[in-house]
Amino acid sequence: MKKLLLLLTLSVLAISCTTYETPPTVYPNKPPEVVKGTKGVWVTNVASSALNSLANIKETVQICKKSAMTDIYVVVWNKGRTLYPSDIMNKEFGIPIAENFAGRDPLLEMITEAHKEKIKVHAWFEYGFSSWNNTVPGADVILDKYPQWAARDVNKEILVSGGGFRWMNGINPDVQKFMISLVLEVVKKYDVDGVQGDDRLPAMPVKGGYDDYTVQLYKTENAGASPPANENTTTWIDWRTNKLTNFLGDLYKAVKAVKPKVIVSSSPSIFPFGKTNYLQDWPTWLDKKYCDYVIPQLYRYDFPSYSATLKSQIALIKNSADKSKFYGGVLIQSGTWNASNDYVNQMVNENRANGVGGEIFFFYEGLKFNSEYFTKTYPTK
Repeated sequence: MKKLLLLLTLSVLAISCTTYETPPTVYPNKPPEVVKGTKGVWVTNVASSALNSLANIKETVQICKKSAMTDIYVVVWNKGRTLYPSDIMNKEFGIPIAENFAGRDPLLEMITEAHKEKIKVHAWFEYGFSSWNNTVPGADVILDKYPQWAARDVNKEILVSGGGFRWMNGINPDVQKFMISLVLEVVKKYDVDGVQGDDRLPAMPVKGGYDDYTVQLYKTENAGASPPANENTTTWIDWRTNKLTNFLGDLYKAVKAVKPKVIVSSSPSIFPFGKTNYLQDWPTWLDKKYCDYVIPQLYRYDFPSYSATLKSQIALIKNSADKSKFYGGVLIQSGTWNASNDYVNQMVNENRANGVGGEIFFFYEGLKFNSEYFTKTYPTK
């Protein structure tokens, strides 16, 4: 997950940081010109001040423009808070926007500034079905008010994944309605070009599914049999995965019913890791047309690993016509690690060599670190 990537192990850091402290200035393998595709970047409020003021947002947009970005994926849902004034969150929990953004509307500011430069803006629902970080007592207003919404493990404990992330149960219809209502609120109120889920939307850690609602639903659909006690049982994984896939289909239809031209995209974990760990099946999402395009998180710290991962994911596309709906999720910064300019260039070249016409970079701060590459070498067509 994106947040887990910010917590690199000390051993990886020790190797990587010294390698990439000084970006090289020679780029011998300039990518060939290709048909223009999506070239985007994620903008978050974690480890970045990009959204902290209108002035910062203006600067962010100008850097994205200079870096040849066509799309910005700006966070709007993080730690159980919206980053826009939400009537739904205000009515339900009395917190219309993340506390440190009170009195502002970062989403509107980003749309206004980006559209001036003809850059698309996508509302990124980063935390998805994760409600909050368990390390902050009392901050999870969602599950404090609606404990029946919680995803639970086999011991009936609230599901907490690595990094302390508490989870709502994405199979629960009330949770699904809540999440769809937030997405539709954004689509109706704002001139967004797209909405996006990621490795938490739709998703649930494989240990989940043992809450009362899901257990009873499973029994109803399986002749009274209880879910397997082993969360890794293949049929149990498939059953839960299909429920989340169906949710994405419902979300897609709901968005298109309101504004058909709004893009619904997803940046899931790579397959099969995403399915066996987070019940995500992006090849099926694409095949069923439950998203307009996918950006699997091909986050790797060396070129051989990136190349192998890219090719393995492309091979999963079920319909060759859908290859144009596949973009690479490219890691350029995580914690104190930064990709070198040459490594970024290698990854972009490899995308083009494998018929991938664009990529989205994680995350914005890396554009500044790699500014020489993005302003001089990165393809604009």
